[in-house]
Amino acid sequence: MLLGLHPSATPLEIRRAYRQLSKCYHPDTTDLPNQTATSKFQELNEAYATLSNPERRILYDQKIGYSRLNVIQTPPGFNNPVTQRQKIYSDSAYLDPNDRPLSAGELFVLLILGLTFLGCLVLAIAIGLTQGESAFPIPNSKF
Repeated sequence: MLLGLHPSATPLEIRRAYRQLSKCYHPDTTDLPNQTATSKFQELNEAYATLSNPERRILYDQKIGYSRLNVIQTPPGFNNPVTQRQKIYSDSAYLDPNDRPLSAGELFVLLILGLTFLGCLVLAIAIGLTQGESAFPIPNSKF
């Protein structure tokens, strides 16, 4: 329990905990007395070496009585109320998958659409100004 992790911790969690604690206990970066810091850092290194090696980790798990095979875990969010919105984590740096910058192709298509719209608008105005009522004749009505 030197790393402060649950026995089912993933290798990534073990590495993160080790890096964080190694900054705290390294003799060159801590305010602890040199002898205390050195002994703590050596214990930390031994714990990391045990947990990062699969064979040594299995032996350690057997020693503490933890079995990875017989563990039944509830699915994540099992005890959360249904009305509570669960956070969805993404590998993207953007919060919303739709919230991203437009690609060059998308920008080009938007430019072409905008130019087409402006061209149609200018053409309609030009026809209206040059031909006036003769462009759109109104049938004679008897009213």
